[in-house]
Amino acid sequence: MNVNREKKQKKKAVPGGTEKPESQAFRRGAISTFILFHLIAITCWAVPTNFWLVAGVRELVRPYMLWTGLFQSWDTFAPDPLAVNSYVKAVVVTRDRRIHVWTFPRMEELSFSERYRKERYRKFAEVMLQEKNAAIWPDIAKHIARPFNSQTDPPDKVFLIQYQTDITPGADETHDPALKTNVFYEDYVQPENLK
Repeated sequence: MNVNREKKQKKKAVPGGTEKPESQAFRRGAISTFILFHLIAITCWAVPTNFWLVAGVRELVRPYMLWTGLFQSWDTFAPDPLAVNSYVKAVVVTRDRRIHVWTFPRMEELSFSERYRKERYRKFAEVMLQEKNAAIWPDIAKHIARPFNSQTDPPDKVFLIQYQTDITPGADETHDPALKTNVFYEDYVQPENLK
């Protein structure tokens, strides 16, 4: 029996063999720390209170939560839920005046599995529309124009358009709210922007 134990210990020392207990313990500790950090960060971010400790943790993890897209807000529920249904389209006009329409994925038009994969587009579109994020609009327009690039008919201009309808509480299906459009960004596309 001691011979088997010695063979197992020798296998651990061999490169490419089984992992050493010290590195296994370190790996488990790192994974546990990662999970604990995320549980605390997401809980403090999502809990609807401004207790000083929670607010402090929220400010501490804010850059990470925004960078990773793990942020969440309570504006769906309270105190003032959004009162509009909104989506964004882009119109790319080529040099020969051909028009291409590109639409951000809309959750109500996707299957359940597609919604799960593309939910970030909805969040991105919500945040993108805020005036404080206007600095990213030119980059979004360039990104959307690139797939329509052609040697013979390159994109000339891009329009980013917001479509929205008011949500009326208690309205039935006979009530058809008016669709409002807002061109919130337009610009010409330079050849160097299509690379």
